[in-house]
Amino acid sequence: MDTRQLLRTSAITFATALGLLISGCSGGSSPSAASDASGTPGTAAPAAASQAELKRFYSQRLTWKDCGVPDFQCATLKAPLDYAKPDGPSINLAVARVKATGPGERIGSLLVNPGGPGGSAVGYLQAYAGVGYPAQVRARYDMVAVDPRGVARSEPVECLGGKEMDAYTQTDQTPDDQTEITKLSTAFKGFATGCKTRSAKILPHVSTVETARDMDILRAVLGDEKLSYVGASYGTFLGATYAELFPARVGRLVLDGAMDPSLPARELNRDQTAGFETAFKSFATDCVRRSDCPLGTTSAADAATRLKSFFADVDAAPVATGEGRKLTESLATTGVIAAMYDEAAWPQLRGALTQAMKGDGAGLLALSDTYYEREGDGTYANLMPANSAVNCLDLPPAFATPAEVTAALPEFEKASPVFGKGFAWASMNCTYWPTPATGTPHRIEAKGAAPILVVGTTRDPATPYKWAQALADQLSSGTLLTYDGDGHTAYGRGSDCVDTAINTYLLEGTPPPADKKC
Repeated sequence: MDTRQLLRTSAITFATALGLLISGCSGGSSPSAASDASGTPGTAAPAAASQAELKRFYSQRLTWKDCGVPDFQCATLKAPLDYAKPDGPSINLAVARVKATGPGERIGSLLVNPGGPGGSAVGYLQAYAGVGYPAQVRARYDMVAVDPRGVARSEPVECLGGKEMDAYTQTDQTPDDQTEITKLSTAFKGFATGCKTRSAKILPHVSTVETARDMDILRAVLGDEKLSYVGASYGTFLGATYAELFPARVGRLVLDGAMDPSLPARELNRDQTAGFETAFKSFATDCVRRSDCPLGTTSAADAATRLKSFFADVDAAPVATGEGRKLTESLATTGVIAAMYDEAAWPQLRGALTQAMKGDGAGLLALSDTYYEREGDGTYANLMPANSAVNCLDLPPAFATPAEVTAALPEFEKASPVFGKGFAWASMNCTYWPTPATGTPHRIEAKGAAPILVVGTTRDPATPYKWAQALADQLSSGTLLTYDGDGHTAYGRGSDCVDTAINTYLLEGTPPPADKKC
């Protein structure tokens, strides 16, 4: 698999279902200074500690060791578990780097985050960014990643065991009657209870604000006066949050596949529902032109009707997969959604649908397993637990009761006749969450920050293009770069126009002209 394909695989693996947001403010520019605690984030959380109280974290030194991956080094960064109690317990965060290769003068560190929330930044660095980012960027930056608190190697949130996760992912998310609604609610409650039982210590402390503060400690410890950063998907919200907390410390920030922090959870989910509908229409339009299209060769509208009929058939009679699990409607839908993240997966999806319609669901199950990061031995990475933990802390729940979901079904089904019902019910994942949300939706302006490059893809399923337009408009120094294309995010996905604009910004600090289109 070449490096471009690795990034495309990452788009499916690291990006996941929900959006989120949060904010804050601070000042200062010294590479070893702590956050200005006189500013209070726009959340229900207490203000962070003062500079003096955080000095021991900002003055720490990393001990770099071999990672077991050629050319990469790893270390452990310490941060306060609770920024309001800096003398209390600390948390260990996994950091990795690969040094600038040269030629050319080293610019500094370039921090990367693949999104999620819940995607392993260290894994992303080692699998793609540290070896697959453009050579001229890797030549002049140390490529660095930190797994956010609660994710992967950084004291991961845990909720359910493998068999419990299997049952959870198979739960019917398009309930047809009160009995099925009760079963779905019970599944969400069970997941939330599992998280509380297994991860009570860390669960209240995985907000995006806290992770952004961790990033500033890392910036200082690395010796960088300002933060240079590439964030994708949820990583754009993390980067924007950093910019609001520490505007004077913003270096070169690329926010690719941007989120709109001003939207409440219900609107985020509805917008994303429409985004996947747009992506499916693009897939269907391509599919019906091909002789191997399992959804017919008539029109995209007919293809949508056939897919809905297929989902209904699977709901009534799950499909064999050649293993103990059968392909349920929820798993089939997830498999289709996974392929919407990148048009490179469309041939695989056509084949998987063809198989499933003939009674073999293995192909769609494999796509679903990739999305959920399920391993062959039945274990799961912590992507989904971390995703919920961060999302549910960053925003109040989209719905308070199943009755609210029922009332909202028409607007979701209008946004997507194919996926609307399932996306509406999936938006209940924070309804029973044990830890109250600390974040609130609001605009992020980051006044005083250096130019920030926001990137949007016109037919992005997970982060609709209008979100990139909104974030670029909100940021006082935002510049929008538009990619007219399919799939999730734009950097490194085949557009020389996009890559050249971003590379120039990272290497020279010059953003492209306003509203540049590729």
